[in-house]
Amino acid sequence: MIFRETSIAGTWIVEPERYADERGFFARTWCATEFARRGLSARVVQASVSYNARRGTLRGLHYQVAPHAEVKLVRCIRGAIYDVAVDLRPESPTFRRYAAVVLDADNRFALYVPEGCAHGYQTLADDTEVLYQMSAFYAPEAARGVRWDDPAFAIPWPPAERIIAERDRHYPDFSECDVVAR
Repeated sequence: MIFRETSIAGTWIVEPERYADERGFFARTWCATEFARRGLSARVVQASVSYNARRGTLRGLHYQVAPHAEVKLVRCIRGAIYDVAVDLRPESPTFRRYAAVVLDADNRFALYVPEGCAHGYQTLADDTEVLYQMSAFYAPEAARGVRWDDPAFAIPWPPAERIIAERDRHYPDFSECDVVAR
């Protein structure tokens, strides 16, 4: 696997290193040893898939507070997404900055989102599926979010007729949210 740093401390793009021949290719997409060697969490306790029928579907920006803070490894397995992580860790040198990458079924990249970062994405194609691996179990009492269009982050989302859940529409501005690291 090829690990590429993003503009947020501790957030990585993970690219499968392909070994190709006349049959196609083989590539590793997960290795606890390789993650741990880079100081990244190798714990996976839960995996989920998100299906999105229409282009322009926006999910996020979501996170969980301690003691249920989680690492996410996010991969698009069908379609394409504009994937975003926002650093909510006050002690981080990249506090309040974002990193964005296009994940799609062709590039097979994954985004490693560390604890203390919010995550969200917008679909770039109809019938998009996203696979998540998480280091902590979902805990509804710890689930939080911040506005996807908060000016404090100035994320340049792709233009689209957006489909957004009511919950995601009504998250607070960053100035009103629970700071992740306490």
